[in-house]
Amino acid sequence: MKSAGSLSQQSTRAESAANYLPRRETFGSLKKSAEGCRGCELYERATHTVFGAGSVPARLMFIGEVPGDVEDRRGEPFVGPAGRVLDEALAATGLARRDVYVTNAVKHFSWEQRGKRRLHARPKLRHVTACRPWWEAEIRIVRPRVIVCLGALAAQALLGRDFRITRQRGEAIQSEWANCVIGTWHPSAILRAPEEEDRRRMRAELLHDVRFAVRQSGIK
Repeated sequence: MKSAGSLSQQSTRAESAANYLPRRETFGSLKKSAEGCRGCELYERATHTVFGAGSVPARLMFIGEVPGDVEDRRGEPFVGPAGRVLDEALAATGLARRDVYVTNAVKHFSWEQRGKRRLHARPKLRHVTACRPWWEAEIRIVRPRVIVCLGALAAQALLGRDFRITRQRGEAIQSEWANCVIGTWHPSAILRAPEEEDRRRMRAELLHDVRFAVRQSGIK
């Protein structure tokens, strides 16, 4: 199992969401406080703050990148097309969403207008840094044995900016955040892959990584 160094020295907690954290950290207090977060400008165009959901504590935690259009409208993580891909992978291992904890590295929808549609726009580094205190707090209350980072943005937030899904996907990495952190495909990347062959391969790799994470967590 490889090891990853801390990113704590690379960001300051004096900025952004750190000022909105509740004194007593529980799931309820964190979620309520996050609703009023003004740590970066993304809240101005968002419908809801999309906080994490699931079992607290949980042996297995998933951290995605940023809410999508459906998640923003409903205020829940992974409830759109990408969420269905994740649910299929969990179901293949005998798990349901209630058995794990699911969240995103960024809590507000980052988007750009295309005609009448709101399309996902990759968050900037300052947005990821702004939201860092939220997922750090989520890790503290969830206390996972294993964290699965869905997508490069989430993996880089936890493991460093040099992490690459194409090179390190599925590797078990020791981290300050959990005994094992794994980076793998984001379900939305699978859905966006232009070739059917690539979509099938990426789905199989995601399932392989989720199964590995389940075994490492001891949840079953």
